[in-house]
Amino acid sequence: MIVVRLAAAACLAVSGYVHADLYVHGYRGIPGVGPAFLVQAAASFALAALLLAGGAGILRLMGVGLAASSLVGFVLSRTVGVFGFVERGFQPAPQAVVSVLVEVAVLGLLVPSGVVGVLRWRAGRAVRAAG
Repeated sequence: MIVVRLAAAACLAVSGYVHADLYVHGYRGIPGVGPAFLVQAAASFALAALLLAGGAGILRLMGVGLAASSLVGFVLSRTVGVFGFVERGFQPAPQAVVSVLVEVAVLGLLVPSGVVGVLRWRAGRAVRAAG
């Protein structure tokens, strides 16, 4: 499980770096989008550090939520737009591709461990209820 936490933390840190880099290099001037990139970067770095410190289930759930919301934002920015801001394809390159890949990786790493955690919790609860 520690390998999963380390890998997820690394992916979150990369996502945070990509969003911070884009914020510094132009996105900070985009109303609504700039602050969202700054918040996403800060949250990614914080969650990465917390995952390194321990693997509480709530942290894994927060990582899933952050990665999923980033991917939703990515899709929205390329379809209907976000705060009036629309991008095309996988631009800016290579940041868009890197961001999508590491966020999908976070989901691939943390969703299965979350499902296992929930199943263990439910099994423990059933044992306690039966005993």
